[in-house]
Amino acid sequence: MRLPARLLPAAALIPTAALLTGCFASSGSGQASADGDGSGKRIRVAMMLPPRSGLSPLSDDAFKLSRWSTAETLVTLDEDGDAEPALATEWKQSGKTWTFTIRDGVTFHDGTKLTAQSVVRSLTVAATASPKPRILDGVELTVKAEGDTVAVTTGTEDPLVPQRLSSPQLSILSAKAYKGKTVNPVGAGTGAFELTQINGTASATLDRYDGYWGGKAKAPGIDVKFVPDGTARAAALRSGEADVVEAVPVSQAALIDQDLITEVPMPRTNTLYLNTEKGVFKDAALRAAAREAIDAKTIVKGVYEGRADVAEGLLGPALPWAADLRDGTVQRAKAGDPDGTAITIGTFTDRAELPEVAQTLQQQLQKAGFKVKLDVREYANIESDALAGEFDAFILSRATVLDSGDPAAYLYSDFGSDGSFNIAQLADTAVDKALKKAADTKAGDARRQAVIEAEAAVLATDAAVPMLHERVIQGDAAGVVDVAHDPRERELITIDTYVK
Repeated sequence: MRLPARLLPAAALIPTAALLTGCFASSGSGQASADGDGSGKRIRVAMMLPPRSGLSPLSDDAFKLSRWSTAETLVTLDEDGDAEPALATEWKQSGKTWTFTIRDGVTFHDGTKLTAQSVVRSLTVAATASPKPRILDGVELTVKAEGDTVAVTTGTEDPLVPQRLSSPQLSILSAKAYKGKTVNPVGAGTGAFELTQINGTASATLDRYDGYWGGKAKAPGIDVKFVPDGTARAAALRSGEADVVEAVPVSQAALIDQDLITEVPMPRTNTLYLNTEKGVFKDAALRAAAREAIDAKTIVKGVYEGRADVAEGLLGPALPWAADLRDGTVQRAKAGDPDGTAITIGTFTDRAELPEVAQTLQQQLQKAGFKVKLDVREYANIESDALAGEFDAFILSRATVLDSGDPAAYLYSDFGSDGSFNIAQLADTAVDKALKKAADTKAGDARRQAVIEAEAAVLATDAAVPMLHERVIQGDAAGVVDVAHDPRERELITIDTYVK
């Protein structure tokens, strides 16, 4: 059992704090002046995960480039997931083709000009990569320059092309980024900060790019340190070694001045998936019995120390429109009597809280009359069994908004009859119909309503019992101004961020 944070001795943090001393010494070339209207101080950032692919935008490293405001995409997303202009100023659809007008007056960090051909090059590299960026998985996409516009054509009519092009994995870089065997973003972006140095998996340095089309950043630069150890990240905030800290562990949050931490709702739901195809939970009445037995409030309080939100549906507060659109009319089966029925629940160790969640669920379900066995392994060793339906139930922490910023893809993947991640083995005509409607509806209010209707159709089957929505705890030192708190983890240091 994990020792509560408040009982950890403060002395236990000293070694990791000492290891960080001096690790944020500035190595950038930016002038320590106030000519960006800030204080002239560089921003020291402690990030959780080191680069996995040398900061190639074709990998998940792309989200780091986005969070540092160094690489940009044609469009961005607003709070509701609607597309807004970035490197493209406007767009229009004609059947399978979307035409984007490229912003004039943009230069890359190497001084070259952004053109329609620049966009074609970056998007074509992404579309023909092996493997493709996740956002283009299953998508046939071709790109052609037409004057100062770019025509993006898909194999089938796709209402979400602008949202897809907001993915940091489709960042637009200058020609120099593509000269080697891998895509190298150093000095090749268009953002407010130029990436000037990558030190393997240890650190990165960025300097303000004064030619940024959106105006001059307030801070002269960013010094990034990759600190996988959560205790060390928390210690860096407590000691003043870092200005901004990603993902402070729940176990450390109580040891930090609460004015220095912000809990950001994540588009991630902790859900119990029930096997609807075979075994105990093929019976809808027993699925209902499992749902009624679960006390999510106890899990939030005991495992997450109150730093999570009890789920009202599959989509949580990171999607602020979801709660407003629900009407509370989901019709579910009546609960049956478990009567000592034996079930096996699987989960994984990679997320520290999940084994504890499993233990709590075991107690709750046994109290309701089930006999519960747990199977807990590393994710790499359990995923194939989960997807094959080898468990009666499976506990999963699942991102509900994937790269397009749209939850329809997650719902289809997890609950469509031919969904690629259908752990619940669900095959329901009403669900499939609702999912298709959501996928085919144009972006905007109508699509959001269709998504909520699809969520209701899934919940009516009790194939999945959403328990809680996770939060990420971000640490910001007292002098930090206007750092972003982004549920999608696309923004962190912006043009307006600086240290007093």
